[in-house]
Amino acid sequence: MNNHTVLSCEDLYKSYHEGPQDLAIIKGISFAVQRGERIAIIGSSGSGKSTLLNLLAGIDRPDQGAVYLGGKNLAQVSEKERAALRNKNLGFVYQFHHLLPEFSALENVCMPLLIGKVGITEATKRANELLTKVGLAERVEHKPAELSGGERQRVAIARALVSTPDCVLLDEPTGNLDRKTAESVHQLLLDLNREFSVSFIIVTHDSQLASRMDCTYELIDGRLNR
Repeated sequence: MNNHTVLSCEDLYKSYHEGPQDLAIIKGISFAVQRGERIAIIGSSGSGKSTLLNLLAGIDRPDQGAVYLGGKNLAQVSEKERAALRNKNLGFVYQFHHLLPEFSALENVCMPLLIGKVGITEATKRANELLTKVGLAERVEHKPAELSGGERQRVAIARALVSTPDCVLLDEPTGNLDRKTAESVHQLLLDLNREFSVSFIIVTHDSQLASRMDCTYELIDGRLNR
């Protein structure tokens, strides 16, 4: 792993309004992710793990502090540039795969490339390559409803990696899978991490998955503890 920071945050704070009070969710979090590094974030339900991921992705904005992606402060760029940075530098995998039901696996994986203005021929080639790497070469024309839960999550992982991002944010990626399928997804993530030197930030309740990361943070009372 080289010493190349792909994503970092400094002194992040985030609160939400509940009636007359502000509920502090994130309290002064700072950390950096190096190229190829695998980080797990654990914590109880409602502790703010998904909020932190949304802040790191620039989907939500902090009340205070900064997030740096591609060397740029996400708060200091336009919404158009922020979206372009996300498309180029970040991939996303969620507990619910969020595949578009009317499109095939291949078309779903092509989407980030087409949004990034890659031509259809090149997008199709790269999507096919990724689907082959995740073991779905024979399923590329199937729509999500025709795939198992594990297969759908593999499509989502291929979609997250097809733009060759520096970092992938994963929110409970195996939360809806049985243990055997979850284990196969764990191994797939490790293999892809080694092959592409892509960084992973994984929010999970799965202790087995967390144990296979380079380091684990626990989010407690708005702060990250190692």
